Amino acid sequence: MPSPLDELPIRRLTIGDLTSCADLSENRGWPRDDHKWGLLLAAGTGYGIDAPGGKGLATACVVTAYGSGLAAIGMLLVADEYARQGAGARMMRHVIAEFDGTPLTLHATELGRPLYEKLGFRAVGRAEMVRGRFRPRGPAPAVATRPATAGDLPAMLRIDHEVFGEDRTHMITRLPAFADQLRVVEDTDGITGYAAAWPSTDSQVVGPLIARDTASAQALIASLAAGTDRPLRADIDVRHAELLDWARAGGMESASFNTVMTREIPDLPGDWTRRFTPLTVAAG
Repeated sequence: MPSPLDELPIRRLTIGDLTSCADLSENRGWPRDDHKWGLLLAAGTGYGIDAPGGKGLATACVVTAYGSGLAAIGMLLVADEYARQGAGARMMRHVIAEFDGTPLTLHATELGRPLYEKLGFRAVGRAEMVRGRFRPRGPAPAVATRPATAGDLPAMLRIDHEVFGEDRTHMITRLPAFADQLRVVEDTDGITGYAAAWPSTDSQVVGPLIARDTASAQALIASLAAGTDRPLRADIDVRHAELLDWARAGGMESASFNTVMTREIPDLPGDWTRRFTPLTVAAG
């Protein structure tokens, strides 16, 4: 049976659609996350299908492009009323066509993974979401951290480009305004890593987290935890098993897993050994 959305146009979203996007998140049982939607719509390209009768959005998706080398797809949502009618697949085909020739990546839930596989995505990794009130166990991390300053931004951008593998200046330069906390690790040669914590509906999300080793990553998370009275949430690459064990020992619990997938490239660019968490799973 044809869906009532089949003939409706897919349009570009603007920052003026933020409330409708947050409403759609809530409709599907996700946190509203108005703050995150604001970043994604400002720094990326949003797509949506308006619900018949002017009742908000029926479908939405955001793509964050990093030049022509990589684009991250996130926040693919279909209102409950129109679920399982092909709207998500239609939106994905539209986005793939829009970014034809650009390698794509996304974080897939188990529910969404079969669709993405049919569209040519393949699994290249996995991330585990842990969350809770972090309380360090054992001795404090030996690595010192400090709040980032405006003067640190050039070094942060250099390290981020090395580790992420693509230039995401348009995202990282928004972090001082977007995040509640932004901290760095440095040695005698300069900054070696950084991490941010930004507000979600029910927690502080740690991301991005880039560090040269696990000890530095631990120090950054511990310092971010000390700077808030809210629970932390982090999507950690499962290859960083030592960090995950440490986070669980400190009271954070496993909440879910996402499969990292790519299309047109065999793996993500950059250096995964120093990339511990994404800025957000919606934008890589």
